[in-house]
Amino acid sequence: MKKTLSIRPVGERAEAPKIQKKGRGWAISGSRLDAIHDRARQLRREPDEAHVALAEELAKEDLGKYRFKRYAVIGSAIVDFASQPLKLVVALDRGEAPEIERRRDASLAEVGLKVIRYDAAEVLGDPEGACAAVLREMKARYDELRAAARPKRPSQTRSGARPQRTVRG
Repeated sequence: MKKTLSIRPVGERAEAPKIQKKGRGWAISGSRLDAIHDRARQLRREPDEAHVALAEELAKEDLGKYRFKRYAVIGSAIVDFASQPLKLVVALDRGEAPEIERRRDASLAEVGLKVIRYDAAEVLGDPEGACAAVLREMKARYDELRAAARPKRPSQTRSGARPQRTVRG
């Protein structure tokens, strides 16, 4: 009997699949992961117009260590742009299957990645505006991650000095 892939009814697939961080590729077979990387490599060689426009605008900016990788593979997903230090993913909507994109976004969010989406037609119409919006999101994400990583300091007095320790003798 030949096995075929089928799409489950919406009621059965409401939950995003859990991404498991195991080994080389998140519990994905080696051959499947190789195929995904080959597809990402092909996309980097032959990008679409919206991707090129946003990539050129981002290349003009001085992003320091927070650069974006184009067509990055994360788990079994290929995302348009990914900044690993910021845990930020930029996706361009091209009018493809919104249900699959929603599930992919939920899976990426589950492992701590923030996904922001822009319409590809809007990026083509105003690449500078899209780049400015991405930079604003980067700044907000940087502030968010920095605030989460910073431990709470003990309270200080009004003069700014720390309370004196009492010596026990």
